[in-house]
Amino acid sequence: MKEYEFTLKFKLLDENIDPSIYVDQLYESGCDDALIGIGKKGYIALDFIRESETAYKAISSSIEDVLKAIPQTKIIEAAPDFVGITDIAKLLGCTRQNIQKLISKDNSKCPHAVYGGSQSIWHLADILTWLVEEKHYQIEECLIEIAQTNRSLNLAKEINQLSPNWSEKFKSLVSF
Repeated sequence: MKEYEFTLKFKLLDENIDPSIYVDQLYESGCDDALIGIGKKGYIALDFIRESETAYKAISSSIEDVLKAIPQTKIIEAAPDFVGITDIAKLLGCTRQNIQKLISKDNSKCPHAVYGGSQSIWHLADILTWLVEEKHYQIEECLIEIAQTNRSLNLAKEINQLSPNWSEKFKSLVSF
C-alpha cells in the first residue's frame, strides 16, 4: 500500500452552520486519517494521509467517508492541483528562484499556465510531468499520481457545471 497526501474542500449546504458539529461524525465515518479544518462557516476542509492501492481509491474512499458523515455537502476542490511557483518549490523542497529559472529558461516546453497573470497558476500534474520528462527530476510517483487524480476530479466537477448545450459547442472548439 502507498501513502497519499491530499486535501479535500467541501461546501456545506447550510452556510450558517458551524462545521465543528461534524468533527466527531467525520472521525466515526472513516476520516480518522485526516486533519479537519473548520475555520470558515459553511465550509470544511480535510487534509488526508491515506494508505491505498491507488490515488483514485484514496480520494474516492475519502469523499465517500465525508458524504457518509455529511450527505448534504459538495466537494469544491481537491488539492494539490492548482499551484503557483511558491507551491511547486515547497512541494519539491527547492527555492522559488530555482522553479522560476526553470520555467523562464525553457518556456517553449514548459506547460501552459491555467492562469497567466502576475502570479501564474498551473496544474501540478503538468508541471511534475514536465520536470520528470524534460528536466529529469526524480519525483515521488505518489505525488505525480495524486496530482493527476486531483486534476481529473476538479475538471470533472467543472464540466458537470457546464450546460449540455454549451458542452457540445465548446468541445468542438477545443478539440484538435
